[in-house]
Amino acid sequence: MTVRSVGVEEEFLLCDPERSRILSLAPRVVHGQDDLEKELTRQQVETGTDPVRSLGDLRAELVRMRRTAADAAAAEGATVVALGTSPVPVTPATTPNLRYERMIAEFGRTGRQQLTCGCHVHVGVSSRDEAVGAMNRIQPWLPGLLAVAANSPFWNGEDSGYASYRTQVWDRWPSAGPIAPVASAAEYEELVESLIRAGVMLDRGMVYFDARPSDKYSTLELRVADVCLAVDDAVLVAALARALVSTGAGEWERDEPVPTVRPELVRAARWQASRAGLGGKLVDPSTSRPVPARDVLDALVVHIRPALEDTGDLEVVAEGLDRVFARGTGAQRQLAACERLGPDGLLAYAAEETLAGCS
Repeated sequence: MTVRSVGVEEEFLLCDPERSRILSLAPRVVHGQDDLEKELTRQQVETGTDPVRSLGDLRAELVRMRRTAADAAAAEGATVVALGTSPVPVTPATTPNLRYERMIAEFGRTGRQQLTCGCHVHVGVSSRDEAVGAMNRIQPWLPGLLAVAANSPFWNGEDSGYASYRTQVWDRWPSAGPIAPVASAAEYEELVESLIRAGVMLDRGMVYFDARPSDKYSTLELRVADVCLAVDDAVLVAALARALVSTGAGEWERDEPVPTVRPELVRAARWQASRAGLGGKLVDPSTSRPVPARDVLDALVVHIRPALEDTGDLEVVAEGLDRVFARGTGAQRQLAACERLGPDGLLAYAAEETLAGCS
């Protein structure tokens, strides 16, 4: 049994926690930093781990990258926070870049308001066909990953009423969200090219599906999660993602049928996960009925258990889920901190939590 590689990209906001404001310093923060990337706005930076095969190594990589981003930000008088959206009012500022500027011109407010931070998990695959086969089979389970990672309850300084308001903002892109099953890698490529020809995407970089075969790496990239406040929650999301892809790839290899769940129901389940996180009911992938969130995550673990056992990750996942249900998601913890510290204390709280356990 070959253990699949896993890597994680995380996006962070730049802030001044003492003055409770978001800072537009990304071009200076990433300058000369090979491990940091610019994003659509000047108020965020992105990191990416090396691909690894053990969760221990992945955690070490995530810690290394969070420390790298924090040190680079500190050199410019800023702090990084792992938040899916800003908890304080902010006007996004576009990064100087011809492609980004064209995106803003073409997509208007959808582009101008995209100050959102996600967590993208790359899982190794052997071929594009395997990636597409797995992609088809994991769609009904992705809302569960979204619920675990929910970490964006605020929008422009207000409680949005959603655990992951980032999802609501991100879904304004015409190429975002779940993807209906496709018959092959060739059909997937034709779909992408059709979206570009239709003028609703500028290029392949705007394929924003919840899961997509990467154009840069031999991976299936899962893009449904908010950036996680706690580094151990990011490890949990990555472990679930890898086991889910491994399970879907195995089903594809055995030519098992693709789940017959209508895309509309998958989208509705995503909306419910975005709304409730783990604090309410989620849509059961098997029955499309509302059930307690814990039931959906327990069913997910049952579904992927053989893959978790193959990699020795079952205990980490079980402990991680117990922890996040007991302590709360990033969204729940942000809301509790706001109640305790007030809005002006949120960024300082988030800065501390982003680097907790990263020494």
